[in-house]
Amino acid sequence: MDRRERDGSGGIAVVRSIAALRESVDAWRAAGEKVALVPTMGALHAGHLALVARARALCPRVVATVFVNPAQFGPNEDFARYPRDEAADAAKLAAAKCDLVFAPAVDEMYPPGFAASVDPGVMAERLCGAFRPGHFVGVATVVVKLLLQAGPDIACFGEKDYQQLQIIRRVVRDLDLRVRIEGVPTVREADGLALSSRNAYLSPAERAIAPALHRILTATAARIVQRGAAPGEAAAAAAAELLRTGFAAVDYVAACDAATLEPLDRLDRPGRLLAAVRLGATRLIDNVPLLAEGGR
Repeated sequence: MDRRERDGSGGIAVVRSIAALRESVDAWRAAGEKVALVPTMGALHAGHLALVARARALCPRVVATVFVNPAQFGPNEDFARYPRDEAADAAKLAAAKCDLVFAPAVDEMYPPGFAASVDPGVMAERLCGAFRPGHFVGVATVVVKLLLQAGPDIACFGEKDYQQLQIIRRVVRDLDLRVRIEGVPTVREADGLALSSRNAYLSPAERAIAPALHRILTATAARIVQRGAAPGEAAAAAAAELLRTGFAAVDYVAACDAATLEPLDRLDRPGRLLAAVRLGATRLIDNVPLLAEGGR
């Protein structure tokens, strides 16, 4: 039997089984209410709460998931130390008027003998996929499972993880899943740093350098859009500037087609400038739009 728990303030129900999740969603649907899903790995910040706010604006019922997905972490990545504070997460979700938290154990999501996976194809092999082999297979697999488990009308994902967002859109389209994927703009600190649970890893010195990522991407986008700089050359110059600014390594800076993430040789269609960098042991990602004239 599943046990419905409450966070410390008594403000939100927390369920751990797929059966209990579906029971709640089925009851809402029987009452004619639409449902939005906000998948997270916990360690919630204002960026996650912006997803909940957007979900709440679109549907009368909102489910947030809190699950640190082992399938999307590589063998030398930070699964064990990824920040976890379920009680604080539940309190934040209650304050944001979320209706339900689904916080399954690993065995509930991946029972003994689990062997299936969702391969997102070529889009998952470039950019972050080239540096994190198998990462997007793990992301696509868990997201498809969550969508099938909750059966939402809408699912909200942040634009900070832009490659992830586009991969999820492609998988939903390819597999004919009956859900609308809603992208939500990146939430930033006052100095421009994109909010991320991994920002907690940064030392004070690294935190002082980190905002340069967004600043350099924004300036590079302006050179491409306003001054007609070649996207590839501008991206290469941005990578060099990031290294000079103090980033330990630059995995990539790339100008890409906004929909397919294929390399963008000239700005004749909407694009995106994406980057992944390293500060010490912390990997940061960010992106900014590149809009062709008249593009949206």
